[in-house]
Amino acid sequence: MVKKIKYLILGGGPSGLTFAHSLLDLGISKNELLVLEANAEAGGLCRSTIVDGAPLDIGGGHFLDVKKKEVLDFLFRFLPQEEWNSYHRVAKIILRGQEIDHPLEGNLWQFFREDQLNYLESIAQTGSVRGETMPESFIEWIRWKLGECIANDYMLPYNRKIWAMDLNLLGTYWLYKLPNVSFRETLRSCLEGKASGTLPAHGTFLYPKHYGYGEVWKRMGSALGSQLIRSSPITSIDLTTRTINKTYQAEKIITSIPWMYWLEANSSLPERIRENIKKLVNISIDVDYQKKNLPTKAHWIYEPSEKISYHRMLVRSNFCPGSRGYWTECNAARSLPTNGFRHHNEYAYPVNTLEKPKSINTILEWAKTNKIYGLGRWGKWEHMNSDIAVSEAMAMANEIVSQG
Repeated sequence: MVKKIKYLILGGGPSGLTFAHSLLDLGISKNELLVLEANAEAGGLCRSTIVDGAPLDIGGGHFLDVKKKEVLDFLFRFLPQEEWNSYHRVAKIILRGQEIDHPLEGNLWQFFREDQLNYLESIAQTGSVRGETMPESFIEWIRWKLGECIANDYMLPYNRKIWAMDLNLLGTYWLYKLPNVSFRETLRSCLEGKASGTLPAHGTFLYPKHYGYGEVWKRMGSALGSQLIRSSPITSIDLTTRTINKTYQAEKIITSIPWMYWLEANSSLPERIRENIKKLVNISIDVDYQKKNLPTKAHWIYEPSEKISYHRMLVRSNFCPGSRGYWTECNAARSLPTNGFRHHNEYAYPVNTLEKPKSINTILEWAKTNKIYGLGRWGKWEHMNSDIAVSEAMAMANEIVSQG
């Protein structure tokens, strides 16, 4: 028997869970909504598990930024504020045999003097400083913005590692996320011997005192009760009737799952939509645990050397009380064999390719005309931290409910 649902939410990660609770906050009754989650536990990429006696975040490194009060107030309803520790971010980059604070451009003063001079000379000659036209190629953009030294030592090898693809297939439209540090600020920091510019996301962050980051999403899922159906992957989609798995017929579908699942579950997608979904690119990440304690105060460390397989270390002993060791994130295409704990994330990062904006916009416009709404990292095919995912889900719930 088919069950009719007004709001059917595909995916019980941060976006889907927030959307569901936001509907309840807006007066929608529980029997008008349902969340389908493929895994046995809610939380998506933000889930945690116990490894070597302490929590480990299986999706990589996840932390709660403190900038959005409405997001904090929302999440504190499920995991109260007193159950979180607050940290001032310590992020490092390993370069030239040293640990340098991130962002690199604002902390060149930490290098030996000769290295500082090399970096400064390189930055002074960049196209962005000299007023040259901004290039469209990803590789040339990095050199134009940051100079040959930072490009060759850090940005290009790091991006080759994380994406494992030809970097000129990437667009430049997303690079506004890079820290914006001017040459003047960089020079001043070297002269004064202190950091310059502004920190990127997570300058101050929260992490649970007694749990992994997945705890808040686990509690959000539990609070939905029977309105969250776990272990329920999407196996069939009838577009004509908006029926999922031959069981749930929706008035509106909110999808936070990768669009590739729509290809697998539906053979009647319009050909142009199928082709645009096929153009979307993602990378898979392996998360590996190492029990050795690192002699560092860093919360996470970026590793650009292409001689090392992983691109980032999360030093859990510095933010997860009672734990030891660290875990690494590595593009699955670069992973080495391991005998220890490994969690494979098939869908980890959406990739900002040249074609992505046009493809995802085409998909979302088509979907909306069919009362299907893309939400979150996978619905919008955009890398977003969990606080952004929560904020956008709250806003979308308001928008859709206001439409009736």
